[in-house]
Parts: sequence; structure tokens; C-alpha cells
Amino acid sequence: MPSEPRRRYVLDVNALVSAFLFPESAPGRVLEFVLREHELLMSLELAAEAIEVFRRPKFDRYLARERREEFVIGTIRTSVFVQTTETISACRDSDDNRVLELAVAGGASAIVTGDRDLLALEPFRGIVILSPRDFLAASGR
Repeated sequence: MPSEPRRRYVLDVNALVSAFLFPESAPGRVLEFVLREHELLMSLELAAEAIEVFRRPKFDRYLARERREEFVIGTIRTSVFVQTTETISACRDSDDNRVLELAVAGGASAIVTGDRDLLALEPFRGIVILSPRDFLAASGR
């Protein structure tokens, strides 16, 4: 039986943070599934944001900074980098527009996020926007 074609997905930084800190959580399971069977899209802007967020001292109680950096850099290295080509201003929170820009430029099948501002736009230009739990349910996980 042929395997499912590889799809492209975007996880916002909050989903990535949850995935790294809590691997057994819904975001953690989404990230593991996407990295194993599909493609995680990344832009320079999203990578820079993820690195900045993971350096915050508030996460020290969950995981040592060095370990967090290993996770984020490892994930960035296995991601498919896409250069965004269009400026999008569709989201109430302007910082979230970079997620939409990446998804559009990279031909994403879906955006996985817990962000209500992004979820409210579902679907966006034919791209499904799902919470981690809904993504797992839709993918039979």
C-alpha cells in the first residue's frame, strides 16, 4: 500500500514551545508526526522568533537552556526553509501574519496553532488552521 504523500505544515512558535517542553502533549505529538512523516515549514523570521522565545529564563524550570536550544536548532535544521514573498495583514495580531505568510509561500496544507487570532481565520486561502488536538483527530492520531 503506497504511503500518503508528504504534506507541508506550519506550527506557530507557541505550538513549538509546547511541543519541546511537553513532548507527550498534543503539540508534541503533532511535531513528532510532522517531522517523521511530512515536512515542517520554517522561515527566517519564525526561526528567529523561536530561538528568542526559547532563550527566555521563564522556561528554565522546565528544561535547561542548552537543552532547549538543542531542540529548537535541531528542529530548525530538519525544517524546509521557505522565503516569504508576500506581506499579509489579515490577522488582528500583526505578529501572527508571519505564520500566514510562511504558510502561503510554502504551500502549506495546514497551520497548527492554539492562537485564537489565527484559528478565527480558518480557512485562510484554502489553508486549514487547526488546534493541535483537532489536527491529531483529523490525521487519525
